[in-house]
Amino acid sequence: MVFSFFAYLSRLKLISRWSLMRNTQPENDAEHSLQVAMIAHGIAVIGRDRYGRKTNPEHVLSLAVYHDATEVMTGDLPTPVKYHSDSLRGAYKNLESLSADRLLALLPKDLRPVWSPYLKQEKGYDRDVVKAADRISAYIKCMEEKRAGNREFDYAAENIRSSLAALTLPEVQDFLRDFLPAFDLTLDELNHPTTD
Repeated sequence: MVFSFFAYLSRLKLISRWSLMRNTQPENDAEHSLQVAMIAHGIAVIGRDRYGRKTNPEHVLSLAVYHDATEVMTGDLPTPVKYHSDSLRGAYKNLESLSADRLLALLPKDLRPVWSPYLKQEKGYDRDVVKAADRISAYIKCMEEKRAGNREFDYAAENIRSSLAALTLPEVQDFLRDFLPAFDLTLDELNHPTTD
């Protein structure tokens, strides 16, 4: 029997993000998931090494890789739609759960328990880190669009930055302080960093 789980996941590159906004540079779910995974891993390392968190950064990285996997079934529902009301938010959560079940059904039965925690992420520290990384990735997209002269992302940038400032995990704030400013640098500036 042939299983289509990974073939389906490969279609993340076909799911466009920010569909209601004019983009100077398109972004897809595969690109976004990779960036979220790298950021989440970094935050988890900071949490473990600076703040004594009992976490496995490689597990957090894996959660982040799969955090939008269900969107191969649903597409990327724009944030203003997804969070318009409690009823829409609840309906979308149900749709995500059904999509996760459908994806899991594309695996051999003995492997489904392995991927279930990645597709149906439980509340807790690791998921909080992934959610923070997801927000940071969205903010980076806003920074890039604004730097390209696209004012379409001004409002989103303000809202996301406010939500990031409100996060209480010190490791997230460390990431924002230590790494986020570099995303505003040009290639030449990145190639000639200042030393500390």
